[in-house]
Amino acid sequence: MKNTIARWFDSDVGYSFRTSPVAMAAAAIAFVCIFCSVFAGWVSPHNPADLATLELSDARLPPAWVAEGGTRKYLLGTDDQGRDILSAVIYGARISLVVGVVSVVLSVVVGVLFGLLAGFLGGWLDTFLMRVCDVMLSFPPILVALLISGVGRALFPNAHESLAFAVLIVSISLTGWVQYARTVRGSTLVERNKEYVQAARVTGVAPSRIMLRHVLPNVTGPVMVLATIQVATSIITEATLSFLGLGVPPTSPSLGTLIRVGNDYLFSGEWWITVFPGLMLVLIALSVNLLGDWLRDATNPRLR
Repeated sequence: MKNTIARWFDSDVGYSFRTSPVAMAAAAIAFVCIFCSVFAGWVSPHNPADLATLELSDARLPPAWVAEGGTRKYLLGTDDQGRDILSAVIYGARISLVVGVVSVVLSVVVGVLFGLLAGFLGGWLDTFLMRVCDVMLSFPPILVALLISGVGRALFPNAHESLAFAVLIVSISLTGWVQYARTVRGSTLVERNKEYVQAARVTGVAPSRIMLRHVLPNVTGPVMVLATIQVATSIITEATLSFLGLGVPPTSPSLGTLIRVGNDYLFSGEWWITVFPGLMLVLIALSVNLLGDWLRDATNPRLR
């Protein structure tokens, strides 16, 4: 493990990371956010999902540094139900990250599969899949997500939380796979005419084996860069749907839900209820986007 990390730091990508203060700062912020989200049960001072610990008398308390009403028990204040804002932000970030990462993984799997088939086999399948991509690109992703999520809520109003999460992830992934499919198709069109692919065909290797063992490893570079950037986009989409009331269930609030709740009290002086969840969302999205931009530049040989 140590040797692998050492080799990575000595590589071109590792050197680019070590010499980029922006990438290092973004990685540190992303690591802190992900670490706190994954280990929310140990990091957060309170459990906002435990109704037995909520005190309505502590509702809408300001942050600890505010002289009037602030207390060290709630460093970032409380919301309208007496939940600790710091704990709610940590737990909400975990939900947003899970939804964002899972939706991107699903988009990558579907997009890479369709892109490989379209680029390697060609013919009517390539034409059909690309026309489907054109149709999907003609609709704004947020509108498609709103439609699928709204229909899912209407058809299953009393659905279990797991089903609600599944509908949300599918609604975000429905348009996300298109970019991966078009990217992989373009790379596959180049790779399928190279000598190593022709040699594999001559020796009788099955087309499926050529795609998975030979072509796929050579087209995953752009996919990894695109997936890194798409994580931030998926998190923002999930926050938008939750802000509009079509995201995660109210019993498992994400950052978007917390921002929506705090928006009702923003002009009455309780600014901390919406500002801190919004700040957490900005930090996650900004750090992931900066890492994606750095990875794109570091893996581009024309920029070295």
